[in-house]
Amino acid sequence: MSPPFRAEHIGSLLRPPALLAARRAFDEGKLAAEALHREEDRWIAEAVGLQERVGLPVVTDGEFRRLIYFGHFPAAVSGFTEMEAELTFEDAEGRKMRYMTPVVTGRLRRLRGIATGEFGFIRALTTRTVKVTLPSPCSQHFFRWREGVSEKAYPDREEFFADVARVYQEELADLASLGARYVQLDDVSLPLLCDQRHRERFAGRGYDPDAMVGRYVTLVNEALRGRPAGLTVGIHLCRGNNQGKWMGEGGYEPVAARLFDGLDVDVFFLEYDSPRAGSFAPLAHVPPAKRVVLGLVSTKTGTLEPADALRRRIEEASRFVDLGRLGLSPQCGFASTAPGNPLTPEEQERKLALVVEVARRVWG
Repeated sequence: MSPPFRAEHIGSLLRPPALLAARRAFDEGKLAAEALHREEDRWIAEAVGLQERVGLPVVTDGEFRRLIYFGHFPAAVSGFTEMEAELTFEDAEGRKMRYMTPVVTGRLRRLRGIATGEFGFIRALTTRTVKVTLPSPCSQHFFRWREGVSEKAYPDREEFFADVARVYQEELADLASLGARYVQLDDVSLPLLCDQRHRERFAGRGYDPDAMVGRYVTLVNEALRGRPAGLTVGIHLCRGNNQGKWMGEGGYEPVAARLFDGLDVDVFFLEYDSPRAGSFAPLAHVPPAKRVVLGLVSTKTGTLEPADALRRRIEEASRFVDLGRLGLSPQCGFASTAPGNPLTPEEQERKLALVVEVARRVWG
């Protein structure tokens, strides 16, 4: 069986308390890097066992070596400096959370493999398909570019886009040479351009939101140009996921036509776990050659969704995309940042098992 699968998950898993403690000890200078690496190896093996135990056909390393889902990118690519983020997350009560983020301050060059080391370790632990997760190319502009700062390194923004695309081309080629055949790009920028507040803020930065959607589509396609044969690539669209908090809301309508038809990817992983994601109607723009994995199971809460309710929602989505081209997953990872979302490991396992169970009931 080749990817994508009927039962999927997005990538990150809750870090065990022992691994979080080891990371704290390392950060405090009380644990050597080699000892931390051994702890990561140990718990990644446990994470693979969890995914196999619940019956998932695809596995990841839980992103256990990262502090945040995109952290391996600036660690392997030159040109970033940590600064306070200009965007904030918020929870259901509207409480905001600020954070630090990498900002483009120099020329981007891939200094070493971004996810190649992670893939090389996990592929030896399982016979199931390994999915590699990378932040999307357009996020390198939407989140990492800061007006008044980044232009000092790139007076011509098109040179920046060319360097971003080159980094991804090099990484995908190396991953494929190691045997990888499944890559997921994680993107928050395009869904935020479905949110009127973020569209206005983006316009305030000097951009035409609609024009930049087109430029971002081109950037992703440039990053995938010449990708190795046999490498399945998907894109995960998310409205933010940090300890149960999010950044934006709004249906996919403002970007659907250009996104679903224009992106040279094989599968879309779409957040659909709450009314903030809108209706399934924009799925009518997904062309026949592409697949959709519906993110109907929430990782932001431990409450388990009723299986029959999930089946009804899949049936509703099949009015716009043929059932044979659909799959099921959580809407995002369980721990896009190391502290993780507000649910327990037991609740996480039940949610993953639910995805597998419902997929079997729907597709056999």
